[in-house]
Amino acid sequence: MKIYLIRHGAATGQSPEADLTKEGERRSELLAQFLTPLDLEAVWSSPFRRTARTAAPLVRKRGLPLQTDERLSEWVPGRSAAGGLAGEAAGSLRRSESCLPGGESGHTAMSRGLSALEEIAQTKAARVAVITHGGLLTRLLNHFDARYGFEEWQRLTTPDLFEVEWGASGIRRLGRDGLFGHDHLGA
Repeated sequence: MKIYLIRHGAATGQSPEADLTKEGERRSELLAQFLTPLDLEAVWSSPFRRTARTAAPLVRKRGLPLQTDERLSEWVPGRSAAGGLAGEAAGSLRRSESCLPGGESGHTAMSRGLSALEEIAQTKAARVAVITHGGLLTRLLNHFDARYGFEEWQRLTTPDLFEVEWGASGIRRLGRDGLFGHDHLGA
């Protein structure tokens, strides 16, 4: 099974109700055009509005239902009085067991995301798109390749796209490696 792990398009905010920006909508259409020839058999998403809206052009083009799973929701490392989100994410991405008040550890987030992917893999579909969020995406990528961490999280684009062969090691980035980079998105 090939799983296409996708970060949602550019959004108006971080809340679960945050929508895509106009640019996010445009790039979601381009993402759908890029993915359509891959003959995806299923599309899964976090229930957040920005991920569902990123998936919308793809499910429309493929004629597939959008399936949502809470376990694909964004990872929240928590908040501290100082440091800001980037500082908090850096610490939490480097120490997978740590979390701040009101948050979850990176290990916990990765485990819940992997449990969703394991159930998706049991469907026996050959190619599946999974639209999620930058923090959880980075934790999942780290599971498949330990080199993915804070620096890679900072370099994610909206949207961004990675191909993972379930049951095998290795990740192929389709986001900036000439297959689906800014050139193809018109940025």
